[in-house]
Amino acid sequence: MSDVAKYVVYFLLGGTIVSLSTYLGAKGNSFLAAMASTFPAITAATFILLYMNGGSAPTVDYAKSLMWFVPPWIVYVTAMIMGIPRLGFWPAMAGSLVLYLGCVGLVKMMLR
Repeated sequence: MSDVAKYVVYFLLGGTIVSLSTYLGAKGNSFLAAMASTFPAITAATFILLYMNGGSAPTVDYAKSLMWFVPPWIVYVTAMIMGIPRLGFWPAMAGSLVLYLGCVGLVKMMLR
């Protein structure tokens, strides 16, 4: 498969997941929307392609690196849950993203 074809598949897969999550959430099924958003399709595709192109070591290294982003993601989602009712959507989104990036920066500093 050519590089262009791979990126087209990635784009379609990502767009499908976002569209499905948005559709389910808009229809009031927040649990299924959240499951669709966090379903590891993109991660699984990345695992497969990393393994096919680089073997086991890069795949394991990628998986280990993913674990470092779990705490910042939890901070981000918690800030959204607490921020939206208090601040409104857009300020909560901005603040949550700043917190997420700050936590990622802290993780990066810890890994040095």
